[in-house]
Amino acid sequence: MMLRHTRLTTLLIACVALAAPASAKVIQEQRWIDARVTDASGGEVAQKIMVTIFHDDAASKPYPALVLNHGRASEAKDRRALGRAQYTIASTWFAERGFMVAVPTRIGYGVSSGPDVENNGSCNKKNYPPGYAASAAQTLTVLAYLRGWKEVAKDRAVVVGQSYGGATAVAIAAANTPGVQATINFAGGGGGNPKTMPEQPCGQTKLKQLFADYGKTARIPTLWIYAENDRYFGPTLPKTWFDAFKAAGGRGEFKMYPRLGEDGHGMFVRAPEWWQPKVLEFLRANGYADIK
Repeated sequence: MMLRHTRLTTLLIACVALAAPASAKVIQEQRWIDARVTDASGGEVAQKIMVTIFHDDAASKPYPALVLNHGRASEAKDRRALGRAQYTIASTWFAERGFMVAVPTRIGYGVSSGPDVENNGSCNKKNYPPGYAASAAQTLTVLAYLRGWKEVAKDRAVVVGQSYGGATAVAIAAANTPGVQATINFAGGGGGNPKTMPEQPCGQTKLKQLFADYGKTARIPTLWIYAENDRYFGPTLPKTWFDAFKAAGGRGEFKMYPRLGEDGHGMFVRAPEWWQPKVLEFLRANGYADIK
């Protein structure tokens, strides 16, 4: 009797599976797009950059746009070896929530190659604003490109970034770009090297001033996410930067997560299950109440 029941159940499951519509797929594609930036010396650099795009073909349209920025390795050889930025797990997760996701490989990195337009100078002579301005300019170029698609909303967008890209997300918030509802900063900052000066990035006073200056003009919501054992920036400095941002007038929420392995700087990639609930909560509170 049990064997007959099991066979019947299996048959019913198979029939339901055959009758159900095919599940939606997240589609990934690559595009070369034109970018133009100004470097720290005031020179103009124009070239193509690679952008990896993710979207769920069954999601409601028009898609809101999401630009996701990578970080900056301490060593030039590692920046050249980046390849094509993808963040596949996170990008797929955002696409499954209805976003058209674009992940640029910026000028000076991986397959895009080119000069190091985001160079902030030597450790004792850091000049942070031009490097982040170059990264932010490329972000806005990619956003404009997405908005050129008929399937993408012109007035709904989010900018997300990891490490150098996280600080870029704060720079975008300071620009108050029309149609950008929120930005999310994962482990954002600059000047760090976990091998040679763990938790003590170059130009700490200048970094604090950078974020304070961003706070003077930033009026869209921001979410800042860090881990206690971030080997680039440590547990104290990020909160100092956030407090300076807020004191200057910026809007934001700060979330510190526990230690993750030997270095929590990579939490965005290594522990998505930690941050996903918080990011959903933040997005739902800032223009995306119906996000799944």
